[in-house]
Amino acid sequence: MSARMKNPAAVVPGAMQAIQSLIAATYAGRVPSTTLNLVHLRASQINGCHVCVDTGTCHAQQAGESEDRLFSVASWRKASCFTDAERAALALTEAVTRLSDQTDPVPDDVWNEAARHYDERALASLILSIATTNVFNRLNVSTRQVTATW
Repeated sequence: MSARMKNPAAVVPGAMQAIQSLIAATYAGRVPSTTLNLVHLRASQINGCHVCVDTGTCHAQQAGESEDRLFSVASWRKASCFTDAERAALALTEAVTRLSDQTDPVPDDVWNEAARHYDERALASLILSIATTNVFNRLNVSTRQVTATW
């Protein structure tokens, strides 16, 4: 399979740098990078973005994440290896990624649980991270980007 075109963020001048700056800002927030890696992986799974699942998994492993936890992200509700804060972040990820699936896309219980674990700056970082992952997912999926060989 080949890509339909280059990644649009690589075609439009300044776009990739802007997205990369947004990513860097989210990692400067008060959310552990391990949590942001899990959030990236879960959103990418939901959106069927093989490129982001592959690269996200590789980056998380390089950062020391265990294979058991990475394999459990898709079924995080039933897995015992995630903290309550990580579970709240994963629930928020699913809600924000699936906005059109419910009349109340981000229910109060999901929001309140995330807010119980993360202050406003951390919540902002989480939401920006989820949104940025969704941008990458949509760019990659719509143009059928192909995973690089590692």
